[in-house]
Amino acid sequence: MSSTPNISGDTNIEVAPLPRWVIVLFVIAFALVGYLFYSNYQQRQSFQQSQADGEKKSQALASELEKTNSRIADLKGQLEVTTQKLGLTQDELARARGLAQSIKKDQQQSDEQLRQQIGAVQADATTKIGQVTTQLNGTQSDVAATKADLEATKSKLQSTVGDLGVQSGLIARNHDEVEELKRLGERNIYEFTIKKEKAPQHVGPIQVVLRKTDPKHYRYTLNVVADDKSIEKKDRTVGEPIQFYVGGAGGARAPYEIIVFEMGKDQIKGYLSTPKTAGGPATSSNSPGQ
Repeated sequence: MSSTPNISGDTNIEVAPLPRWVIVLFVIAFALVGYLFYSNYQQRQSFQQSQADGEKKSQALASELEKTNSRIADLKGQLEVTTQKLGLTQDELARARGLAQSIKKDQQQSDEQLRQQIGAVQADATTKIGQVTTQLNGTQSDVAATKADLEATKSKLQSTVGDLGVQSGLIARNHDEVEELKRLGERNIYEFTIKKEKAPQHVGPIQVVLRKTDPKHYRYTLNVVADDKSIEKKDRTVGEPIQFYVGGAGGARAPYEIIVFEMGKDQIKGYLSTPKTAGGPATSSNSPGQ
């Protein structure tokens, strides 16, 4: 984004290098991606282990089935031997055979239920693995969207040097970009619309008095009021970061910044940006600036 032209020539605006916090944000994003990939890998391993356990259980059940069938065969042989020894009648033998058939039928039903249970275990394991794959694909999409969003924010917001010669934070040029700054959350942002009035108007933890506007040349003059002391900012340009310190010797090390991005007759629109550690109004450590 190009810087706003300096009409009067009394302030130099330079494009500064990318702030360190943006690099840190990218590092955090990539670390988060690594963690999500690792977490999903652990979930997949867990489900695969669950499927392996299910297969072991199926094999154990099949083994039990074979043992049961063997016991049935033994019982049948013992029944025949007993019949021969006791000389059972045809009716008693028929009843015994009917009982054997009933036992066989029950066993077949039990075998079918066992096969259904094995199939359900395998289907459940397959479904869970599919869910893990879907979650992994969704995570990859989220990471790509986050990266694209960061790139878009970087291209819209730039950093410049303020009127005190201090490197400013990212500068918004309209309301939508102010919302982007709020979303990034690096500093406190207070958006304002100020009219030319005698009484100071509150903007976040400070007060501001608009003294003069020059829409033709995009210049304005205002006073910043902090703890009953006034700092005059005279003939400043739209888009130029106005910087000042609040809090005396024990105050914030980073300056407060006012950026005006829109001007009308006797009215300005913009926002105040303060450090996250900044408290309420306090005595300014600067003399009035011109």
